[in-house]
Amino acid sequence: MINPFKGSGVALVTPFNKVGEIDFDALRRLVRLQIKGGTNFLVVQGTTGESPTLSQDEKSLVLETVIDENNGQLKIVFGIGGNNTIAVGEQLKAVPKGVDGILSVSPYYNKPTQQGIIEHYTHIAKCTTLPIIIYNVPGRTGSNVLAATTLALAKIDNIIAVKEASGNMEQIMDIIRQRHASFGVLSGDDNLTMPLIAAGADGVISVVANAFPELFSQMVNASIKGDLISAREAHYELFSITKMFFEEGNPGGVKVALVERGIMDETMRLPLMPVSFDLRNRIKLETERLLGL
Repeated sequence: MINPFKGSGVALVTPFNKVGEIDFDALRRLVRLQIKGGTNFLVVQGTTGESPTLSQDEKSLVLETVIDENNGQLKIVFGIGGNNTIAVGEQLKAVPKGVDGILSVSPYYNKPTQQGIIEHYTHIAKCTTLPIIIYNVPGRTGSNVLAATTLALAKIDNIIAVKEASGNMEQIMDIIRQRHASFGVLSGDDNLTMPLIAAGADGVISVVANAFPELFSQMVNASIKGDLISAREAHYELFSITKMFFEEGNPGGVKVALVERGIMDETMRLPLMPVSFDLRNRIKLETERLLGL
């Protein structure tokens, strides 16, 4: 199976109103912003969507809303992962129509061996015919999916890509160098996206593009085309605000910029908290600069 997810993918945030309920109108506005802004595919219910704090019913309603508003325009990836292999497999058997692929994080907290990670993904791949993207994010899971492990899993037909957020450039380049042609490598770190695509990666699953899909997709597309002068310009335009977005955790920072764009409120669910007064002001000023306000 060939990786169909390339270019600028966006890990959608979940909008909440001031009392913490999902704001479905704001979610629709966010989807429209992505379609208009040049995003290539949408990721629903990744960690950026605060998935740990949503019930299964809420996750289903968010997915249904995105599918409806998207109306077949962009491919949709749905996040289903966990550290209970059998339970993840059962969830994969119930994915609704309208989903084009699955993003599945490496098992967290119980810190499996590399062989355990291989067995986990081998099992869940048998539970669906949809293409699966491995998500390697050691800072959240407590374990790293090594390059050799990713390359072994790439031999499974419907494991078609990896979202790499290890921050280890050598590890990621090892995967790019040794992968077969149909297997994709997607950046999981916004500020590493341009250099990784220059090194041969296929795209990104981005947080920053929630708020700046126009500029971020320009950067990604220029990088893919090999126009590194334009790509570098856009990369450094976004460099400062990207660091701000992650300064006090995700997605508090990007939600501030989305407030400035008139998309949603910045409310998050506990245990996450809104960003500090100082950071909020810096993000607002940089957002105004980037939008030419």
